Amino acid sequence: MKKNIFMLLAFVLLMSSCKKFLEEYSRDLKYAETTDDLNRLMIGEAFLPSYSFGVSSQSTITTLNAESGLLAPWLHVMDDDSELSLADYVEPAEQTPRHMLSGFHNWAQAPNVNILKLIWEETFWRKVYKRIGALNAIIFEAENLAGKNPEDLTLKHIRGEAFFLRAYYYFVLQNIYGSPYRKSTAMTDEGVPLKISEKIQDEYFKRSNNESVYQQIISDLEQAAIFLQGYNPATKIRVGIATVKALQSRVYLYTEQYDKALEVTSDYDNLGYSLIDLNQYADNTNFTYRGSTESIFTMGPNSVPAVFLTDSTNTFNGNDNRASSFKVSNGLAEAYTTDDMRRTAFFRRTAKSKAWLPGKYRTFQTFNDPVQVSCIFSFRYAEILLNRAEAFAMIGSDAEARTEIQKLRIKRLRNASLAQLPQSNEALVLFIREERRRELCFEGHRWFDLRRYAVNSRYPLPSGFSIKHPNYTYDAQTKTYTPAGSYVLDSFAQDAAAWQVPIPDYAIDFNRGSLTNPVRPIRSVQP
Repeated sequence: MKKNIFMLLAFVLLMSSCKKFLEEYSRDLKYAETTDDLNRLMIGEAFLPSYSFGVSSQSTITTLNAESGLLAPWLHVMDDDSELSLADYVEPAEQTPRHMLSGFHNWAQAPNVNILKLIWEETFWRKVYKRIGALNAIIFEAENLAGKNPEDLTLKHIRGEAFFLRAYYYFVLQNIYGSPYRKSTAMTDEGVPLKISEKIQDEYFKRSNNESVYQQIISDLEQAAIFLQGYNPATKIRVGIATVKALQSRVYLYTEQYDKALEVTSDYDNLGYSLIDLNQYADNTNFTYRGSTESIFTMGPNSVPAVFLTDSTNTFNGNDNRASSFKVSNGLAEAYTTDDMRRTAFFRRTAKSKAWLPGKYRTFQTFNDPVQVSCIFSFRYAEILLNRAEAFAMIGSDAEARTEIQKLRIKRLRNASLAQLPQSNEALVLFIREERRRELCFEGHRWFDLRRYAVNSRYPLPSGFSIKHPNYTYDAQTKTYTPAGSYVLDSFAQDAAAWQVPIPDYAIDFNRGSLTNPVRPIRSVQP
């Protein structure tokens, strides 16, 4: 029987002597002949699976390497929104957040080393590039199928989703492993490797420059917008035009194309999303969830509950009044005024020490909760307003910027008024940045935002900007922790290498040294 079979996911597992990029991301051979075949591949190979974790002890960082394990939990502990949360002694062999993620929290030279000085494998790079490989093949085959079925709307939507996801993955990779985007030096600053062909290429890969990476992201999003124009799916776990516009506005902020950020969101109020009024919020419920009127798109797990733990995870297994994890930093907790209702909706208290923990998503005890949203790969309507407010302010349209930010504030604060907003342009920009921090905390934004603020051409972070993470020593007799200096991340100008995560060793080794990392300094505690 004659069959026209296209072989997808052509990253074939070869011997290490063969020069094929991303050998680790090889999959079994897949075949696609119909739109339905491609849709199954999109679901199974391109999207990140969503799942939640049952938290019953301090040892939550045990599934870093698994396909269904934690997804980049370290992203939440590198910025100024997190600090260590410690109580009593927890054995170093236990895979607690503190023991496993301190290298990232303290911007160590080799961050993927645990407290026992043992290396663990950081798999986020592999998981994402594997999906990019799948998307390259899906995009290629979808174009072939479209030639035979030009009126197939489902195929058209799949093509839009594929271009969007490839852009999204490269955006996240770039902002983790690449240098931040600077307009003046983007052509020479190092980004991540671009691989957009479905073909096997007999070569080792190296970093592409930032301009190339962002131009590819922008191009893919433009293609996605064409294929998804006028379409929004009923579910929040598939991609529609609203999701594309949301990412476009974010990318244009990062590349300082403020007019374009405003252009792509000019009709967003007509897409059916609205803000939650926190005056109506019920305590101890989820603020954010898939069915929320603010939710636009989500995929992947929520790792926050496995990183920010209560100090009484289980009174029956010896974990009562013990903690070896992270909490909300004092700086973030103090950033909310007393009339800011987000303090109740966004946070909760630990059982014993009453430290602040992230609490936007509260029913994390429910395994594979169907309403959970991701802590990294998600979009909310509030971000659109913040993006627009920032873009208006950066082009000097202060009145419009105040109007946009006020739309958010009246739903979040009691008695919010326009008179409370700064009058000067610079002060307004800084206020919007702080409002962004308060609103989008623990949703995967803060580390990325600090990187782009650091190199912003108009209002960069101050030259003396730094992040300090307190360090502690333990007294076995009193069973207490005492402050003992801090680990410090200096400004980007002084400490640039530590403002990006090193590409994992397995990718460096496979590419025979053609991929390189900037050398991080050895970091020690400062008084």
